[in-house]
Amino acid sequence: MASNAAVPFWRAAGMTYITYSNICANLVRNCLKEPYKTEAVTREKVHFSISKWTDGKPEKPTLRSDSPEE
Repeated sequence: MASNAAVPFWRAAGMTYITYSNICANLVRNCLKEPYKTEAVTREKVHFSISKWTDGKPEKPTLRSDSPEE
């Protein structure tokens, strides 16, 4: 019989590790004092591209720029 004691608390709460990590990062950023807080907020923006593949060939990539919800 498996014990639930070895399960990480974030998994037991129904979260993924990425969700848990984002919550922790937001808490740390909110605890910073100025000017460090402003610098940290500007670094949290994410830029990436998505390419869908059809018949083994990539289509034109879509550029995305997401920032966390406030």
